[in-house]
Amino acid sequence: MNTFTDWDIVRNLLLAARWTVLLSLTAFLGGALMTLPLLLLRLTRRRWPQRLVRGYTELFQGTPLLMQLFLAFFGPALFGIDLSPWSAAALALTLYSSAFLVDIWYGSIRALPQGQWEASRCLGLHFGQTLLRVIAPQAMRIGIAPTVGFAVQVIKGTALASIIGFVELTKAATILTNVTYQPFRVFGLVALGYFLMCYPLSRYSQYLEKKCHAAHHH
Repeated sequence: MNTFTDWDIVRNLLLAARWTVLLSLTAFLGGALMTLPLLLLRLTRRRWPQRLVRGYTELFQGTPLLMQLFLAFFGPALFGIDLSPWSAAALALTLYSSAFLVDIWYGSIRALPQGQWEASRCLGLHFGQTLLRVIAPQAMRIGIAPTVGFAVQVIKGTALASIIGFVELTKAATILTNVTYQPFRVFGLVALGYFLMCYPLSRYSQYLEKKCHAAHHH
């Protein structure tokens, strides 16, 4: 006897969706914080820090997120560290996010004319002042659209956390399907949930991009 009503399914999925949102925010904000020192290393004139950051980004961009989640979950156990599925998912997605954000933000800085650095140097501003007062405000305008666009990838990426047993939207759907035997209905609602989370961000990213282009042409 199946006593699950549509409302029960929706309620359970909504409860799980909170974890999807929380994991996305943690990964995105954690990734952004990690990106700042990586970005500074990438901007230095020295070779080895640049190579180090490039190696880091290539490692996380060039391997599947699924594999990174497995390593974050099972890897620490080899050293006797027991990570919960939440901690492992947050760690893997934070590292994954920072590897992409450092490229987006570095690209935004590189898109600015080189003359701005030189002009700032002539005005007697040192590297830090130039970066904070002159470069960063302009680079943020260029970088915000792809950054918001990438947030959509992070939300979708959280779905893979179900593999290591973290109960977010996708894992909850699998559990509900085993109980209700209605995979189409359950995963249909999950698809709708992801759409409602990702679509506004995608639209906002496109809007920002248009606004940025308009500002460039004026």
